[in-house]
Amino acid sequence: MKIVVIGGSGLIGSKLVRKFGEQGHEAVAASPKSGVNTLTGEGLAEVLKNAQVVVDVSNSPSFADDAVMEFFKTSTGNLLTYEAAAGAKHHVAVSIVGTDRLPENGYFRAKGAQEKLIKESSVPYTIVRATQFFEFVGGIADEATKGKQVRLAPVLFQPIAAADVASAVNRVALDPPLNGTVEVAGPEVFRFDEFIRQNLRASNDPREVVTDPHARYFGAELSERSLVPDEGARLGETRFAEWLKHSTFRANA
Repeated sequence: MKIVVIGGSGLIGSKLVRKFGEQGHEAVAASPKSGVNTLTGEGLAEVLKNAQVVVDVSNSPSFADDAVMEFFKTSTGNLLTYEAAAGAKHHVAVSIVGTDRLPENGYFRAKGAQEKLIKESSVPYTIVRATQFFEFVGGIADEATKGKQVRLAPVLFQPIAAADVASAVNRVALDPPLNGTVEVAGPEVFRFDEFIRQNLRASNDPREVVTDPHARYFGAELSERSLVPDEGARLGETRFAEWLKHSTFRANA
């Protein structure tokens, strides 16, 4: 069947396009690079023609609060409107575990608005909420850095490899729509501060991780389970130590 991947040239999207293609589907990578712009609607009618499934793994070019909200509301609204007109049978979107727990975080608020639009649409859907990707651990450490210290709360943390997210989304997209939400996470649970501490040491990074229960995560104060899924989450197979051996990403970059 024809599957359109919005954001198909990105970290998750490129993996999905390859997987769908290997499985014999007509996988179309849609992004501004290919002439498809969800913010303006350019190219949407053409690319969605005869598409049975649409997978949205696109992301905002700016993480500023107003910009990211505008991106997800506008792009998702346009996408769902064109999907309904094209007769798409399944809309799949990637979101974040904890979206409804951290309203102080502008990005999480925007993802919550995106989820609301999807749930209110006439297009059958499945939302896949994932925990933080291994690939983004370095950026998380950088955001929490003040001077030579990295201040982090000692809360539960269950990151996942991007490849495992892609595998989970691939399975969801080929199944009937749930009109509900699936959570995916890595196979190991850590303490946030200790996880980053160990990885900075392994990278010979001189920054000191300071445990601070009130340290904010991109503007939001965390509780014990803010960043981990509820029971019943689908778990990836890749352990962080194994991923690190083969990754071109660095934990501190």
